[in-house]
Parts: sequence; C-alpha cells; structure tokens
Amino acid sequence: MKGKVVAYHGIQSFKPGEVTPEEAFEIGKETARRMWGDEYQVLVTVHLNTESTHCHLILNPCSFKDGQKFKNKIGDHIELRKVSDEVCREYGKSVLKDSNFYSKGKKKEYWVRKNGQYTHRDMIKGDIEYALQFCDCADDVYRYLKSIGYTISKPGERKHLTITAPGWQRPVRLDTLGFTREYLNKRLNENYNDPEFIYFKRQYPPYKPKAFPLLYEIEELEFTAQHSNNTAKILVALLFLLIIRTFELLHEMKEEFLLSVDLRHEVKDLKQYISDYHFMRNNSIETMEDLYKDIENTKAEITELEKQRSDIDNKRRRAKTPDNIHFYKEQRKELTKQITPLRKRLKQAEKIWNKSPHLLELVKQEQSLETQAKQKIRIKEWSR
Repeated sequence: MKGKVVAYHGIQSFKPGEVTPEEAFEIGKETARRMWGDEYQVLVTVHLNTESTHCHLILNPCSFKDGQKFKNKIGDHIELRKVSDEVCREYGKSVLKDSNFYSKGKKKEYWVRKNGQYTHRDMIKGDIEYALQFCDCADDVYRYLKSIGYTISKPGERKHLTITAPGWQRPVRLDTLGFTREYLNKRLNENYNDPEFIYFKRQYPPYKPKAFPLLYEIEELEFTAQHSNNTAKILVALLFLLIIRTFELLHEMKEEFLLSVDLRHEVKDLKQYISDYHFMRNNSIETMEDLYKDIENTKAEITELEKQRSDIDNKRRRAKTPDNIHFYKEQRKELTKQITPLRKRLKQAEKIWNKSPHLLELVKQEQSLETQAKQKIRIKEWSR
C-alpha cells in the first residue's frame, strides 16, 4: 500500500460506571461494523486504564473490497459521531448534547478551543459582555468598543448591527455572536433601571480599569523598515522576549487585561514566538541588522549549494556507467541534505523579519492604550 498512513485511530468513550467492559466491546464492534464493516477492517479494543471505560478503533485504510484508501474527511468524522450516538442510544447509554461539533465553518474554532485558547469571535464576545457590565446605553457600549480598537455600526447604518475587529476585512454580525437587538436592549434597560447600578457605574468607568503593565520601555525598539547604511536599530530579540513574557504573565494574572485587541489575538501564536526567539538566540541574532545579515548569508549559501547540485546533475546526465550515475546521485543527495535545513532557516528568518514591524506597532498601541486608560482613571479619581 502506498502512502505514509498505516492506520486511522478513533476513541469511543463512555461515562464513568455507565458500561461494563463487555458492553463497551459490543457497542464498539457494532459502531465499527455500521461505519466501515462492508469495506474496511477494524480492530476494536476496550481499555480500562482511565476512569472512563473506552474503546479504541484502529482502521486499516486500505479497503478489502476494492483496494481504495480511506480519505478521512470531515464528513466521515461527523458520520462516525452520528453512528456512535445511534448505537449508544440503542444500548440505553448517554451521548454528548453537542453532537454537531463539526458543523460547517466550525472546525478551526473547535481545535482552537480544544487547545485551551480563544478564537477571535470568543474575544469579541468577551469584550462586548464586559462592556455590558458597565453601560446602560448604546452610546456607552459604542464608545468603549471604539476605544479598544473595534469598529461597530450604529443603529440605522446597516440592517444588522455589526462589529469589525482591527485587521479584519469583513464585519461580524452581532446577532451571530448571540447579541441580538432585543438582548442588548434588555441588558441595557436592566442596568438603566437598577438603582444600585448607578452607584456601581460611578465607581467603575465603562472601560477596563486595570491595564496590563508592559515590562519594558520600548523607546529602544526603533524600527527602520528599509535596510540602508543606518540599518535597523530595533532589538528584535528583546521585542520577541517582551511579547512572550507579556503573554506568559497575562496567563498567570487572571485579573489583568491587554487593552489592544490585536495584541490579544496574537496569544494563540505564543509557541511560535518562543520558537522564533530560541532561533534568534541560537544564531546570535539581536537586532534587525543581525537578522538581515543572516538572511543574506543563508541565501548565498543556498545559491552556492544549488549551483554545485546543478553541476552534479549535468555530470550525472553525461555519465556512461551505472556506477558513475549512482555516485553522482549520492553526491546530489548529500547536497540536498545540506540545502533543506538552510531553506527552513531562511523561511523562519524571513518570517521574523516580516513580522517584527507589526509586533512593534502592536506593543506601541498597547502602551498608548494603557497610558490613556491610566489618565482616565486619574481624572475619575480626581473628580470624586
């Protein structure tokens, strides 16, 4: 069988104490039979090593019927969930309520949440929900969301209320996030008619009162986009370290917030930032000038090795004996082994080069928003 996939693996889990091993085995076999039994071989095992008894389904991707390979598409995931739920109900066992976990357009969101992260839409919902704690009119909500970078349509501008996060080309309808006009009006009216809310609102203004303090001053992180004789003063390694440490502290300090929506959206890329930072440290890259030189040197190395490989290809084509042909092929393989990591290094370095200006702007934006928030707090405290 061609291809790298030897088998596909699925898990069918049950509530603790809900099934015996024998019942789990029967349910697992029936699920496999209905899902793949007329085309594919499936190994079904029952494991008792966790609190929840569960079945492992190991699928041979090569069909015994016609030799076709199993494609493992999203539709198959949905179908397997349906079949499993159907069999479990027949045996009188419980199933998850959210059985349509792979509905159209939701795959990416599912895996983001599965990794304990938040999608852009989750962040928007959180910001709107926060605003509704401190606002009793639509104008207050509008001003707050605008102050942290969102663009939101006013009543009458569009058929549906929409919100646009920074960097997004298309607006998102509020009702698709659960914020219908009726729901928003109800929440705002409840605040407006609540005597205690008036006092509460005076104590806490309608913006996040605790800004997250950036760790370093960023005046040193000056960036020159065009590489010239005065190339790039930005300390790019420090910039990435600043981003990484900020996100790590943000995770630890639950009551603190990043005010910049754009910067909060970058949290999902923390692992990549850590990888990029280690790449720079391992290659002694501190500034944009160092990064530029590394990119140019790597390009030169790749060009030279590719030239050598091309020469070897020409010699191989002119070779007369199998031994000579084999010799040149081996030489070519060795050069390819040298070129592959260099291309990977170049790709990562160029990505860091292209990303750094944007990150610097996000850090500056966050610092500016924090300064504005602190000024509002001081004005509020002074006016009491």
